[in-house]
Amino acid sequence: MNVRDVRTAEDAKKIVIERDIKTIKIAVSDIDGILRGKYISQEKFLSAIEGTIAFCDVILGWDSDDELYDNSRFTGWHTAYPDAEIRLIFDSCRDAPFEENVLFFLAEFVGPAAEICPRNTLGGVLDRAKNMGYKVTSAYEFEFFVFDETPHSVREKNYQNLKNFTPGNFGYSVLRSSVHNELYHDILNMCRDMDMEIEGLHTETGPGVLEAALKYDSAILSADKAILFKTFMKVLAQRKDLMATFMAKWSVDYPGQSGHIHISLQNEDGKSIFYDNEKPDNISDEMRWFVGGQQKLMPELLSMVACTVNSYARLVPGLWAPTSATWGIENRTCALRTIGGGEKSTRVEYRISASDINPYIAGAAAIGSGLWGIENKIEPTASIAGNAYDQTMPKEFMLPSTLGSASDRLKCSEAAKELFGDQFVDHYTRTRDWEELQSRKAVTDWQLQRYFEII
Repeated sequence: MNVRDVRTAEDAKKIVIERDIKTIKIAVSDIDGILRGKYISQEKFLSAIEGTIAFCDVILGWDSDDELYDNSRFTGWHTAYPDAEIRLIFDSCRDAPFEENVLFFLAEFVGPAAEICPRNTLGGVLDRAKNMGYKVTSAYEFEFFVFDETPHSVREKNYQNLKNFTPGNFGYSVLRSSVHNELYHDILNMCRDMDMEIEGLHTETGPGVLEAALKYDSAILSADKAILFKTFMKVLAQRKDLMATFMAKWSVDYPGQSGHIHISLQNEDGKSIFYDNEKPDNISDEMRWFVGGQQKLMPELLSMVACTVNSYARLVPGLWAPTSATWGIENRTCALRTIGGGEKSTRVEYRISASDINPYIAGAAAIGSGLWGIENKIEPTASIAGNAYDQTMPKEFMLPSTLGSASDRLKCSEAAKELFGDQFVDHYTRTRDWEELQSRKAVTDWQLQRYFEII
């Protein structure tokens, strides 16, 4: 039985017994989009299929450095960190890469933890789309820098004077991809084998930076593939004594790393909701309202997309990233880019997001805001032609400039509570407030260089 044919609990049981799989790896997404998982035995897995399995709910109660949130209502010392039940996603079954006779499954939280589970948050938005008569497809593309470093060497160097995988600026380089074709083909083959196929892989401008565009799929499967790609791209790199980073901006010397999301809607028969050849630029009313909702709510939902303190180092004027909720037709300087062509290719590119996104949470924000726009028939501003970075937008479309201010906007967003639920908004904003607080405690190299002697 092929792993990608697994759809049900019975299928999962069959393939494990048929192949005599002794070890299964399972993983769930935490709030920051980091996969947290463990190995379990065949016996434990088969038992979980019939009953339940659990992770300690600390997975939803700590940050990316395993520091415990001290402000969470959902979990903490006051709740004693109980188990939270999870549901295995049977159709996520894959052969674990680089491991012989090991299967891999994604999972999501159920019960009370489902209300703040990233994958369930996206799932709730997609249920909303289904109730509106829509199917949602999406695709993610990521820029990431590769370094000739290891997890030990970057720490020994204190993240300074790192050696990039390749030198200089050389976007779309045939030279680089030919000289290092083994790495490129290992990436392509790994992604093909894991059913997260890459449609395009090339160098971007900057030393050692690559861009991978993942093939589109239904929105939940697309987000699964995005989180798997980010995880296993790093795994592949480290197995080769390299490192890949998906930070939004790792250096002041280079532009930030984007993580754009392409989104389209279809009806139950698979016909595009966005395409209407009788409308200007073939943009249907629903697509226009979808863009209107994304534009209107972007300032309120920004912390779901720009989710780290580092995200905001990218969102500053003059650094190839929008600072306001702009949109345009085939305009890459805008936060939202509509892409035309035929019925199959018409879509919206959500360009405000960087590579540091949690694909589930950012996807929920990008899709949910668009659906809200259709429901409320939100008209966008006039589309921008030319350089959107030079445009001055009305105050309501200006984006928060820090994670703390973005979190405050989300707390007050009635649309967010309607789309994602009060529990999610409360827990998520508390985690972003925590992240902001940790950054304020830090004494940075910039502060030392600026103030140590002079001030």
